[in-house]
Amino acid sequence: MDQLVYIDRLTGSQEVEKVYGADALKLVYGDDWLSRFIGQPLLHILIRNPFFSAWYGYWQRQPSSIKKIEPFIKIFQVDTSEFLNSVDSFQSFNEFFTRKLKPQSRPIATGEDVAIIPADGRYRFYPNIHKADGFAVKGEKFDLATLLGDRELALRYAEGVMVIARLCPTDYHRYHFPCDCIAGPTRFINGWLYSVNPIAIKKDIHIFTQNKRTVCKLKSDYFGDLLFLEIGATAVGTIHQTYEPNQRYVKGAEKGFFAFGASSLILLFEPGRIVLDSDLVKASQTQLEIKCLMGQSMGKGRGATVKCV
Repeated sequence: MDQLVYIDRLTGSQEVEKVYGADALKLVYGDDWLSRFIGQPLLHILIRNPFFSAWYGYWQRQPSSIKKIEPFIKIFQVDTSEFLNSVDSFQSFNEFFTRKLKPQSRPIATGEDVAIIPADGRYRFYPNIHKADGFAVKGEKFDLATLLGDRELALRYAEGVMVIARLCPTDYHRYHFPCDCIAGPTRFINGWLYSVNPIAIKKDIHIFTQNKRTVCKLKSDYFGDLLFLEIGATAVGTIHQTYEPNQRYVKGAEKGFFAFGASSLILLFEPGRIVLDSDLVKASQTQLEIKCLMGQSMGKGRGATVKCV
């Protein structure tokens, strides 16, 4: 299995990701005979099925799963000083996985016209979805209308800005509002639960449009109407929303969290509504993901619109 290399935004250096469940990914998405005759049939018969993820998530909520926490922290060098609650307070592995952080561990970039990174994760940034040549596999791109389940809505964002975040099992798994906004209701689109690891995406670009996902419109003063999508993945039993629809939220306020497993977020901005930070665009032009932390600056709005009320 190829190494996953990403750019660390804080240091600017290239790092090799420690992949949780690397052997399972290799079996299911590899190219050898074992993958073709065992891994891939397992993927399509069992692993992609939401029942498998629900069953796996159930075991991560059991008290017996506590024994996995300390080894996980050690292997993946998770910084426990950021935790709001102590490690020994967690009653299951899922409680550890869905942990909250101390507010000071993720400072929020200031400025009304500054949008922030909504979650810890590995990111790709596309200033124009239509020209996102780097986001294709074997000449194919995923279909925006299928992703959103709405062809008319897709036309509004067809040449807008797309931000894709991949949350690893090692990451903080709560996601937050990227700007001051009024958050609309969340629309659910049912689907499978394939892995969103780059190893899987390279095999099938359509995973994003096949997986279970949500769509929520955020109305903002500086960024117009942007779309916030949560994408489920293998071993993600549930996407939890902790916000109340049709309320105003400040940037950095919690929107929700993923239960156990890797997962993704997608943000869509209308054309001309945001100028992404240059280091983020430059990183994505190298075809590498860039690791960002919730609260860091993502870009600036191009001018205030009529105030949302």
